[in-house]
Amino acid sequence: MYFVGSGLILATVYLVGFVLNFMSTRYHWQIAKITALLALLISFLFPLVQWITTGSMGPLASVIMGALVSVLGWVIINYSARYLEGEPREALFIRSMIFTIGSVLTLISTTNVLFLALAWSGSSISLHYLLTYYNERKEGQVVAHKKFIVNRLAELCLLVALILLYRDIGSLSITDINKALAEMGNLNAPLQFAAALFALAAILKSALLPLHGWLIQVMEAPTPVSALLHAGVVNMGGYILIFMATLIEMSAPAQTLLVVFGAISAVLAGWVMMTRVSIKVRLAWSTCAQMGFMLMEIGLGLYELAFLHLVAHSLYKAHAFLAAGDAVKQAQSKDYTNRGTVPKGIIMSVLVSAVIVFASLILWQFWLDSFYLAKEVIVILTLGLAPLVWYQGFFSTPLFTVGVFRILALTNLYFVWHTLFSAVTPTTVTDSYLQLLWIVICFGLLYAVQVAIVKYPDGRLLKRIYPWIYYGFYLDETFTRLTFKIWPLKLSPVQAETKVNRRSHTSGDTA
Repeated sequence: MYFVGSGLILATVYLVGFVLNFMSTRYHWQIAKITALLALLISFLFPLVQWITTGSMGPLASVIMGALVSVLGWVIINYSARYLEGEPREALFIRSMIFTIGSVLTLISTTNVLFLALAWSGSSISLHYLLTYYNERKEGQVVAHKKFIVNRLAELCLLVALILLYRDIGSLSITDINKALAEMGNLNAPLQFAAALFALAAILKSALLPLHGWLIQVMEAPTPVSALLHAGVVNMGGYILIFMATLIEMSAPAQTLLVVFGAISAVLAGWVMMTRVSIKVRLAWSTCAQMGFMLMEIGLGLYELAFLHLVAHSLYKAHAFLAAGDAVKQAQSKDYTNRGTVPKGIIMSVLVSAVIVFASLILWQFWLDSFYLAKEVIVILTLGLAPLVWYQGFFSTPLFTVGVFRILALTNLYFVWHTLFSAVTPTTVTDSYLQLLWIVICFGLLYAVQVAIVKYPDGRLLKRIYPWIYYGFYLDETFTRLTFKIWPLKLSPVQAETKVNRRSHTSGDTA
């Protein structure tokens, strides 16, 4: 059995919708809307009926992901109907959108690694047509070409990993793979290499630095495509690594790759995001940072945090991109680089945040004996929540009290979600002072530069490194030059006539 729960039904619904869109020449949007609505209803009703009749919904991760993708698909397709109706190539857009969502639903519902890889590749290929929807725009073609190369490299990694898995285990069923790995105890060299290749494929497809440029520069595509990409497709690398958790957690090289590349991407992309003022570009750099954060969590064995991160990030990014127009209106009265606002209490805020997190943790462990929180999570929570008690000008007891209550509320809210998601994907983190030190250094640097950008915008050191941060440390420029030397892009005569300001294009603030 290669599919679980309602996954096969959901994927079939979108496949039928894809076929019907080829047969119809007039009712594209109606078919797409009905397809999305039907999948949405099935994603909620089928697990409920299954629970009533059998007492079990099936694998909770698949149920949650099926509902998540169906909700996003329904919202994005209905938004697209208003956003693109009347466009000359809307039929191609609808077919590509339906096929992409159907591929993602196939990916999250299969129990066979081969089907998983094929669905992942299918979503990437159909997404290429969405990214090049305005095919006369040279910028869009350049970005899609870069993405195409990176994704084919990822699929080559997957192909080799599948061959190695089948050669040593004799099956590509995740059940058989996990059973064989449990009997082995330790991975041999080919399986270690296969695990590292899975990790590398996720790094490539999740747009981690230095191969991130295409994700930042896809603003030539319609806004619904950005929402689908950032809220859905790019997150699939994290889901697949959680799916292959048994293999990944037995491979130290794979975990090291994820922790190192993930943490560096989270920190550097987080820095760049702070320097940008364009709403959509900030969101794109945020996605790059979040993907690094997610893969780092998986490398640390924090699977419940990574899965919670995936769900929350998907919902947030879909809303953020689809509401980007309103965000611009709201930002008209807000200066993102307000130099009159100088935060104080930088050190005190970290101490206050640490005390609240530790006190909450002690109370939860007293109330729930099985409650466990990794040291790395404590560090991330402490530094992440500390800015909530920053103050400007002078210390204010009422504002400080509000900040304390915010940290307390968010900490305990996270503990609630941590407990719930631990039942779906439990933590398997091992105590390692080396990786704890790495997390402290990386997120300490992220916090320090955040302070510097806000508090010392005219500082000598910041002025010197600011251009490097703003331009993403010129990593994408280097990759782009190398890419077009190895595999040049052939442009149509119309595209070739388009003049492109390469500096503004590569910097990403063209949206």
